[in-house]
Amino acid sequence: MRCAALVILLPALAFAQRGAANNDAQLARGLDIFNKSCATGYCHGVKGTAGGAPRLAARGFDDTYVSQTVRMGIPHTGMPEFGSTLERADLLAVIAYVDSLNGVTPPINAFALPPPRKLPPAAQHGRELFADQTRSFNRCSTCHQADGIGIAVALPFTSVPDTVAALRSVASPDIETLAAQGSTFPALVLNKSGATAKFYDFTSLPPVLRTLPKSEVTFKQGSAWRHEDMLKPYSDADLDAILAFLKTVVKPQS
Repeated sequence: MRCAALVILLPALAFAQRGAANNDAQLARGLDIFNKSCATGYCHGVKGTAGGAPRLAARGFDDTYVSQTVRMGIPHTGMPEFGSTLERADLLAVIAYVDSLNGVTPPINAFALPPPRKLPPAAQHGRELFADQTRSFNRCSTCHQADGIGIAVALPFTSVPDTVAALRSVASPDIETLAAQGSTFPALVLNKSGATAKFYDFTSLPPVLRTLPKSEVTFKQGSAWRHEDMLKPYSDADLDAILAFLKTVVKPQS
């Protein structure tokens, strides 16, 4: 009987160990995605601390709330919905990581999750550069989102420049010059059709989302702000890799 019990117990123990190892891998995967898309300072802080957005750690959230919020976002806030931008495995990994910040073990079988999608080496290197945390806010993902990472301040990519020179010379006609509250600054205007004006203030990085009464704001087309200045921290080799990444993941729109 004891031998029979061992025959039953050993496979179960091995499966549990594999499950624990894969859960650890899932949390590591979720942490990596969280750091690149959420822990930007503009949004949440590292390890779920407060940033521009509220603290996530030790809030008493359960898996249902975390899953719903990550998938669907929060309307009329800066919290986007990741359900349509992240691959399923990456989405579940982020949910699992935020769950872990609240002491929750999610009802997810990490052992059954597919491995991360493999990009060509040059594109994978470009993906890392696109969201490189060592660059602080001087990284593409501060204002752009691609392949589920980054903050969608700017409009989604509809095409990708062919060369590094073309990327460096990309125009920024959507940036206007605004005057409000005694100062003049470059801004990306999201809405000015009603009584209020909603815009990203580009005075510094990360851009600050602001809403003011339209009567208090003066708008002027054009700005001295240049996209090429944001690319100065990147070398041509860096940008070549980022272009390889974008060309792999962005679907051109006709």
